Amino acid sequence: MAEQKKLRLGAILHGAGGNFAGWRHPDAVANASVNFEFYKQQAIKAEEGKFDFLFIADGLYINEKSNPHFLNRFEPITILSALGAVTSRIGLVGTLSTSYSQPFTVSRQFSSLDHISGGRAGWNVVTSPLEGTALNYSIPLEQHPDHSKRYRIAAEYLKVARGLWDSWEDDAFVRNKETGEFFDKSKLHTLNHEGEFFSVKGPLNIARSKQGQPVVFQAGSSESGRNLAAASADAIFTNHETLGEARAFYQDVKRRAAELGRSPEEILIFPGIGVIVGATDEEAERKYEEVAQLISIDNALDNLGRFFEHHDFKQYPLDGPFPELGELGKNSFQSTTDKIKREAKEQSLTLRQAALRAATPRTPFIGTPEKVADLIQEWFEQGAIDGFIIGAGVPTGLDEFVELVIPVLQQRGLFRTEYEADTLRGNLGLAIPTNRYTEQRLKQLEALEDQEASEAEAEAASAAQANGAS
Repeated sequence: MAEQKKLRLGAILHGAGGNFAGWRHPDAVANASVNFEFYKQQAIKAEEGKFDFLFIADGLYINEKSNPHFLNRFEPITILSALGAVTSRIGLVGTLSTSYSQPFTVSRQFSSLDHISGGRAGWNVVTSPLEGTALNYSIPLEQHPDHSKRYRIAAEYLKVARGLWDSWEDDAFVRNKETGEFFDKSKLHTLNHEGEFFSVKGPLNIARSKQGQPVVFQAGSSESGRNLAAASADAIFTNHETLGEARAFYQDVKRRAAELGRSPEEILIFPGIGVIVGATDEEAERKYEEVAQLISIDNALDNLGRFFEHHDFKQYPLDGPFPELGELGKNSFQSTTDKIKREAKEQSLTLRQAALRAATPRTPFIGTPEKVADLIQEWFEQGAIDGFIIGAGVPTGLDEFVELVIPVLQQRGLFRTEYEADTLRGNLGLAIPTNRYTEQRLKQLEALEDQEASEAEAEAASAAQANGAS
């Protein structure tokens, strides 16, 4: 009998929180976004709950209207390296932009994190939607790549990164003290990539880890995002509010992967969800209202503006209809802005309603531990997800999820009680990618053996024929 498929879970560590006013909550650690002890406690708690991975989001541009967490926070690779030293099994996934970095440096950073953690690194690939990012990289604002170009860059970038990660075959480093041979020169490979956006010679100056290559996540649900994920990612981080939306997305991405010759099981789908747990449904609702009431309308408008290239929404009547924005937002958070505009139109939302909804979205995953577990189980068993990336809807949310919801999922046989492996790939059930040069070498060896066998058969047949004639 086939073993029951298990749910996968990630925990997003968002410092003071993704909510504009989360830091004001009585239970919040106000400086959490730059408080290592806070991150350490959260990481240890998530590992106690047998989460597959920690997830660190990031961005490269701020202004005075930005979410407080964005204003002052850790850089992902740095904090994940530190967390790798205080954990032993949980994966470490960090966000890094392909539009404003170089593939050699980034490949080296994630490979280093992979070695530091013993094979637990993951890279969340983003393309940096905010135009202002260009101004932090000595690039004129008008040269910020448009949506389509950013994804072409990302596709080539990933191709280069995977090529660099294969610079060394797994048994290249001999380290023979007697002979003085440190490495087998035949197993070192130079990439020599020349493409539309990048020219990278290689090789990378660090070997593959025990999981082969870092796990590649992709964040983005637009057409370009789905295509990139289907072609190149191991997992995709997305966002859906209903089971129907999630299932349609899941089926679409799996179909695209299959059309590209991949097994649908090779790419895992992880919607991000906010979770609020209470002893009763009423207690959970009260917790949500406590957070929602911390948001001022000015904060909500600033939050909304961020998605639309920092557009100033304060120029419109608050209780008038949501403004007509045309193509604004198409070059930033495209799938998110399309959704905001569509729902505002379909539901006749005022600007105030749309802004407050975007600032404190009411998660469907709210209620008692059993109710939250029921919803998670339904989405999982209905073929809408491979797992979730859990965000705490309140400051104590991760602790409550681990202590109250995880045991319910474990009792139902949906989630592990112990880690299956000590690498991120192992725990996610993803295969170790074979080094391309080793694979090529094995194929050449097989072809040579087949040729020798054919020649031997031909010689034997010829000898038999000659013996028969005599």
